[in-house]
Amino acid sequence: MTQDDEAFLKRLLATFRLEAQEHLGTMSDLALRLEQGLPPDGARAAVEALFREAHSLKGAARSVNLADIESVCQSLERVLSACKRGELSASPALFDTLHAALDGLNHLLAQHMDGQPGSASGVGPALSRRLLALLSPPAAGAQPPVAMPPAPLPAIQAAEVQGAPAADTVRIATAKLDVLMTQAEELQAVKFAQAHLADELRAAGDALAEWRRQWDKRARASRQLRRARGASPGDALPRSRRQLARLLEGFDGDALALKALADRLAQLDRMAAQQRRVLSGRVDRLLDDMKQALMLPVSTLLSPLPRLVRDLAHDSGKEVELVVHGATLDIDRRILEQMKTPLLHLVRNAVDHGIEPPAQRLQAGKPARGRIGIDVSPREGNRIEIVLADDGAGVAFDKVRAKAEKMGLATPQALAAMRPPELAGLLFESGLSTSAMLTDLSGHGIGLAIVREKVEGLGGSIAAELPGTGKGMAFRIVLPTTLATFRGVLVRLGERVFVLPSRHVERVARIAHAAVRATAQGAAVELEGAQVPLASLAAVLGLPAPASGGGSHLQLVVLAGGDRQVAFSVDEVIADEEVLVKPLVSPLRRVRHIAGATVLGAGRVVPLLNVADLIKTALHGPATPASTPGDDEAASLLVAEDSVTTRTALQAMLEAAGFRVTTAADGMEALAQLQRDDFDLLVSDVEMPRLDGFGLTAQLRRDHRLAALPVILITALDSSEDRRRGSEVGANAYIVKSGFDRRRLVDTIRSLL
Repeated sequence: MTQDDEAFLKRLLATFRLEAQEHLGTMSDLALRLEQGLPPDGARAAVEALFREAHSLKGAARSVNLADIESVCQSLERVLSACKRGELSASPALFDTLHAALDGLNHLLAQHMDGQPGSASGVGPALSRRLLALLSPPAAGAQPPVAMPPAPLPAIQAAEVQGAPAADTVRIATAKLDVLMTQAEELQAVKFAQAHLADELRAAGDALAEWRRQWDKRARASRQLRRARGASPGDALPRSRRQLARLLEGFDGDALALKALADRLAQLDRMAAQQRRVLSGRVDRLLDDMKQALMLPVSTLLSPLPRLVRDLAHDSGKEVELVVHGATLDIDRRILEQMKTPLLHLVRNAVDHGIEPPAQRLQAGKPARGRIGIDVSPREGNRIEIVLADDGAGVAFDKVRAKAEKMGLATPQALAAMRPPELAGLLFESGLSTSAMLTDLSGHGIGLAIVREKVEGLGGSIAAELPGTGKGMAFRIVLPTTLATFRGVLVRLGERVFVLPSRHVERVARIAHAAVRATAQGAAVELEGAQVPLASLAAVLGLPAPASGGGSHLQLVVLAGGDRQVAFSVDEVIADEEVLVKPLVSPLRRVRHIAGATVLGAGRVVPLLNVADLIKTALHGPATPASTPGDDEAASLLVAEDSVTTRTALQAMLEAAGFRVTTAADGMEALAQLQRDDFDLLVSDVEMPRLDGFGLTAQLRRDHRLAALPVILITALDSSEDRRRGSEVGANAYIVKSGFDRRRLVDTIRSLL
């Protein structure tokens, strides 16, 4: 194959990848709609659409010589043909196989794009065998399937198929759009520099004008002196008087030159101002157009969620439907990418320990099938609101208060007086979780804190709503539709200048030192009738205090993050202006209190401060370092594991994290050690000889001395029944070995101690 042929094949494969992704996305959506239940006409139309998508993907795969994908699509066609003829029922087995086939096709596609033929892994043949197994005749005596109603199939227009490209659009790699957007943003720096140059030119003109006024005064004085001496410029005078006359004549000539220079600077100033307006307008229009090019409907963010909800509900033995409204609204693609993980976390939380099992819902007078709703609506000021609500068990207020009191977030009296909106705000505190058992999906109490950090980092806000126990839960997220041009408030601390995001600045104020009040929580000031905590921005950043002492008044900047406000004292508030922000990159991707940097018009690099970090440090102080090996107060752990290799690895890992670790070879040995010695926490395998992890945990819960001991089960058993059994016997956390992560285990242990 020549180089030209290879280059052509690469381009062809890239085109096939985009086309295949469109087909697979549409097929996944159609399969979900079928599984959720459609009227007969709708079901027939969906099956026909699925068949056409599989047929198109088969033809595209054949054109690029991907035989394994072609073979799976051919098997899929045979299954769908049987559905069209009414020979296959719409059963759970059918839908499980359809979803498995689509997942497998995605896997094969990824393998081919990475240069790894899928046929070598055996994925393609295995998928084909599983699909064709659906066509095998039922065993003797088996109940005949309920066939889909056969009837003429209505045609589905291309516009109904998700992912069909419009005629007036072109495909372009998002990486190219990102490069163009970066270049357009770089023009902002040119615009700011030109504005700075125009300001400097105007300042020079002003200085020259002032100098000219002073010159005119001296010129008038010289003329008065000449008249007082009674001479005109042409008179014959003694030598000293002639020198004075020449000096005075020079004043007159310089005045004319000064006027000409002033006129020229004024003309340059007008030209610079005009060019500044033109450049600013063009740069702003270019940025607006580029932002529009990066706009995508919210549905692109939500498209993976129906399948995710289906799989999570299937694994946990629940029935859940996802209902989405308003997903056609457009939003910046970069915001969508940043919101993908937070939204996935909220949906996982809703399914994992929001929606109840069917039997429990029926007992509570609810429908067996739970509901998760996502409503997207426009808001004023180029913003949108996403409301994610479920009709599950909700959150018990007493559990929120108990966990918040244990964490020291507030006093018992303050917690008792809190209303539901204030209690909902506590859920975003890192480490606060009301889940009875931690799993690999949820319950660690750190997810919502990260969600809020992500949302606020995009210039948005998030609030939780707790109608009450058993009445579900809702999250209300407000986001900008575009990453707007950044405005920042410049503040000075000594000789240093910092930028604070304008969107987080509630107000600036100047108060007398006498207005500062001492409270149990620290210094505070009263602003507009509300008491606001007060902190020194220099102290929070670890900078030396100002040498001047500050005089009789304090200059304050009030920052808001979520439902929290803090007033920070600064030396000076310089200005509120438009700035170009550059994020931190590796190895400085996460620096406490710093979110990025900007370059001012004069070329000075200034840090952009992270408001969430500032507020957290001001209210709770700097984070305490993790314990290290040798600490006197290191927690004592018992690890029960029958595998010598796994037991040794866990012991080394936990000792490196600063814990004192004792090991046991099985459940019986662990029980004997627990009855003999004191431990702070038990980490146990489930499948062990003599006494397994479930039995060990159950025995501990029956022992009044050990009933409160935290237990973490680490196992390869990941079915919903195993998780449910772990919860029933009283385990505090359940971690699956296949998704094992050292940091998660250590974080889980520390959250339970």
